[in-house]
Amino acid sequence: MSHPHPELTAPGPLPDGGLRIVALGGLGEVGRNMTVFEYDGRLLIVDCGVLFPEEHHPGVDLILPDFEAIRDRLDAVEALVLTHGHEDHIGATPYLLRERGDIPLVGSELTLALLDPKLREHRLRETVHHKVREGDRISFGPFDLEFVAVNHSIPDALAVAIRTGAGMVLHTGDFKMDQLPLDGRITDLRAFSRLGEEGVDLFLTDSTNAEVPGFTTHEKDIGPVLDRVFHKSEKRVIVACFASHVHRVQQALDAAVAHKRKVAYVGRSMVRNMQIAKELGYLRVPAGVLVDAKELAELAPERQVLISTGSQGEPMSALSRIAQRNHSFVHLEEGDTVVLASSLIPGNENAVFRVINGLSRLGANVVHKGNALVHVSGHASAGELLYCYNIVKPRNVMPVHGEIRHMHANAALARATGVPAANVVIAEDGVVVDLVDGVASIAGKVACGYVFVDGTSVGGITEASLKDRRILGEEGFISVIVVVDSVTGKVSGGPEIHARGFAEDDATFAEVKPVIVDALDRVIADGVTDSYQLQQTIRRVVGRWVSKAHRRRPMIIPVVVEA
Repeated sequence: MSHPHPELTAPGPLPDGGLRIVALGGLGEVGRNMTVFEYDGRLLIVDCGVLFPEEHHPGVDLILPDFEAIRDRLDAVEALVLTHGHEDHIGATPYLLRERGDIPLVGSELTLALLDPKLREHRLRETVHHKVREGDRISFGPFDLEFVAVNHSIPDALAVAIRTGAGMVLHTGDFKMDQLPLDGRITDLRAFSRLGEEGVDLFLTDSTNAEVPGFTTHEKDIGPVLDRVFHKSEKRVIVACFASHVHRVQQALDAAVAHKRKVAYVGRSMVRNMQIAKELGYLRVPAGVLVDAKELAELAPERQVLISTGSQGEPMSALSRIAQRNHSFVHLEEGDTVVLASSLIPGNENAVFRVINGLSRLGANVVHKGNALVHVSGHASAGELLYCYNIVKPRNVMPVHGEIRHMHANAALARATGVPAANVVIAEDGVVVDLVDGVASIAGKVACGYVFVDGTSVGGITEASLKDRRILGEEGFISVIVVVDSVTGKVSGGPEIHARGFAEDDATFAEVKPVIVDALDRVIADGVTDSYQLQQTIRRVVGRWVSKAHRRRPMIIPVVVEA
């Protein structure tokens, strides 16, 4: 099996007739999915999503794929194919289109509809859309694309078969094989089998659930559980889920109707997405059930249902604000029921448990995946992946979409079905894979890092500045101002010390002030007059003292003023 290696160098030229594949996000992480295919000097991109920040990314709003590897070749991009409408597959599209606004966008009806408001927010109004559905076949330059229906936790998801002169690639996107989907649209295994008969040279498969044995539970199994939760709840019910999970919202609406409750959406993205889904016919909203959230508050608690964003504990989401008692009009009461109808995305556990604890402290009954079947995954488990390998019979396999452990588990499944170990390629972000003469192998690596969005700034934040933010947040901050007489060379003013993360009274730093003065007097007596070296002296003295006295390593900003 081929493994990425930190010593990999930049790839050489793509051999004639070969197909090059490089993921700029989505391999080794859950999110930020973006894969670039190169053939005959032209590029095709599949997905362009975001990764949501974790606790060690203070002040970061979004994390984008790194476009640097293709920035000077954007004119060669034939199209951007979007497999489905989740943020981790479409969320970075506006940032790519800022760099070249006329890249054709290819996706299903719902996917493109969910993308449109994002493009308008970024004032991208002249974009080129190609709406496709399962069974469609369309070419862009040397790439011949065929779309296949797949079942996922959002309607209208598609896999894509990419035919080139180098062979056929089948990219599943995110998928599972629910045989009883709410919308009746199953993963088209007949098409997978037909493509397998034609010959799939490289199979890119969703790895997210590769460690989970068996088959993913049916979405339909959640309906009766939600019904029981609504039946037992004597007060208000709040259902939190992803703002794009149309099927889960449908189940909550159906349960509300059955129990004679009214429903309101809470959260801007939830309101917007469900309006789009309703207009396009993907969400059935019974007449009279939906009301404005402020109108809902006028009803008796046992007649209220709120469908909210924030199932991942996002700090500014509706549910987090409700848990912290600072939502503008939703105020939780003892006995209310809160249903977290979503999975735990890796890295979000602490944030989610913090919200659960906050809700519990306020007296809510919290129902979540850990204590009830209120969510099922949108990804294929090991049994489904085995099934797909057996019907597709790919010549080469490249696990995608997941952390490293997920990709390794997926690779083991491929090998178990008879794919030769040498033909199973595990690549991380930036690792270049070439498909040449029917064989996939690692050809090198391109620079590929995180691109952080902070407010309106894109890429201005570095790992170093994030490290500074973490220190500020966790260890505190100390500034020391000292005035040095430029004639006598003596300390004539200060030290004046300001701090955050420490006690505010002057006594806290009383013992270190004379130590700073003595240290400065010594180095000045030795002939040191350079202000930078004097600052370093202050930093060392204060650093040693605060480490010994407080077991802390704060950010220390020394300032030496010559007077």
